[in-house]
Amino acid sequence: MVEASTNNGLRYRDDETHDEPAVTLDAFLGQTNATAVRLESSDDARELLPHLDRLSLIEVSFPKFRDGRGYSAGRILREAGYTGELRAQGDVLVDQIPLMRRCGFDSFAPEAPVDEAVLAASLARYDAVYQIAADGQVPVWKRRHG
Repeated sequence: MVEASTNNGLRYRDDETHDEPAVTLDAFLGQTNATAVRLESSDDARELLPHLDRLSLIEVSFPKFRDGRGYSAGRILREAGYTGELRAQGDVLVDQIPLMRRCGFDSFAPEAPVDEAVLAASLARYDAVYQIAADGQVPVWKRRHG
């Protein structure tokens, strides 16, 4: 399911939208009641691992399209068992969204509007993957050779 929101956001989840503002990693680590956190590209996602059970939203900053550290943060969090909303926010381009989804992102808040027809074509372009990722898709080589 794709849920488009009024702020150019895209969401691939069926649960309620999390409305609590995300706090910085430092602020989150210093309090006990926050359920949403924002990771900057220089933050270490592994600092959140002991707290994943109480988080409903982790927003990962993509300050520039060429800064790929957020991909690693997404994969680290998903592989550690995080099941809440994982939002990519910032300089998110339509051609990056399929790759971000493979890393576990299920929500997007791009700075620029996304053409939904182009996004749909981009997401449907390839029906097979070649490597293991956080999305659980079975790679072609594993389908062929078990």
